[in-house]
Amino acid sequence: MPSKSSHSLTILNAHIVPIDGEAFDGGLVIKDGKISELGPKVKASRGSEVLDAAGQWLLPGFIDAHTHLGVHEEAEGSMGNDTNEMTDPIMAAVRAIDGINPREMGFDDALSGGITTVNVNPGSGNPVGGLAVALHTHGGYVDDMVLRNPSGLKAALGENPKRVYGEKKQTPSTRLGTALVIRKAFQEAQDYLSQPAKDRKGKDLKLEALGMVLRREIPWRQHAHRADDIATAVRIAEEFGYQLVLDHGTEAHLLAPLLAEKEIPVLIGPLFTSRSKMELRNRSLANPGKLADAGVEISIITDHPVVPIHFLVHQATLAIKEGLDRETALRSITINPAKVLGLADRIGSLSVGKDADLVLWSGDPLDVMQRANLVLIGGEPVYHYDQESRSGVVAPR
Repeated sequence: MPSKSSHSLTILNAHIVPIDGEAFDGGLVIKDGKISELGPKVKASRGSEVLDAAGQWLLPGFIDAHTHLGVHEEAEGSMGNDTNEMTDPIMAAVRAIDGINPREMGFDDALSGGITTVNVNPGSGNPVGGLAVALHTHGGYVDDMVLRNPSGLKAALGENPKRVYGEKKQTPSTRLGTALVIRKAFQEAQDYLSQPAKDRKGKDLKLEALGMVLRREIPWRQHAHRADDIATAVRIAEEFGYQLVLDHGTEAHLLAPLLAEKEIPVLIGPLFTSRSKMELRNRSLANPGKLADAGVEISIITDHPVVPIHFLVHQATLAIKEGLDRETALRSITINPAKVLGLADRIGSLSVGKDADLVLWSGDPLDVMQRANLVLIGGEPVYHYDQESRSGVVAPR
């Protein structure tokens, strides 16, 4: 395992999969947390620490663009669940970052699965659930882990908000009611933004958050499973002109030509679940391949803790079994989610100048028998697998 204090590290004799480009056997150089060189003829420069990969596979760290990591803690019961502030249908101003425990055990699991970046969302109990954050999977102080904050505004259509507020005998209790409260919130935000700042009665945090979406500063992250809910999501997005990202998309394949034409990305998953409610009846591992074949840009997600986060790559593997091509499967957990998060200039592939968020695998990560042996974030080692104890070792947080 390389020294944490090294400012230059050269990895040699690796099978390198850059994602954007053909795989090759060669080396990669890290300087000051960035990739400074890679290629088949790379040699160690003077003063650089050298790591012989001995044929292991080197890839960018995986990215899960839809999780509740740290806000829905495992093995903590209700006291560890802060995903939904279900006291008002429009909770645009709450921020996931304010509920994240970076020492939650799921972060260690993420590292063991080769995941270096996650997007943490509020839940789907409200029509508008709050602001998401993209962050690294290692650190002790959550603000130091942040890559983008906020990274999107979470919203929900379908069964969840209908059930939550229907049980309260409160609007919205139907799908049309849910669409209405979202429209009214955006109309209120438009009216607010049309006023000169000096004429506003103070800063309205809810309307400021919605304003970031209307100004296309962050995407609208729309929880939607059924095709009719997806159609509603597209309809409202076109009415107000914001950037739409579809989260879950269980029946998105039924509208695949429309989504491809409008260049709406789909974060599909979780895929390792039972059909626990009506809108999941068409859940299938074949759906990612159907979307990709139609030209839709997909990312595969776990919705952790719904699916344990370290199973992210296994979802991609089994989607290949059901028709997804191998290259797209790898892109769906690397560069595609990086694009959705607005971070493709930093992470998601291996090229000069990008962050050295890297994982050294024992072999092909799409083979379920292979494991992440070494994880680097910003060129610093944060996890390694200890063969003698048969366990992962996480660097102190």
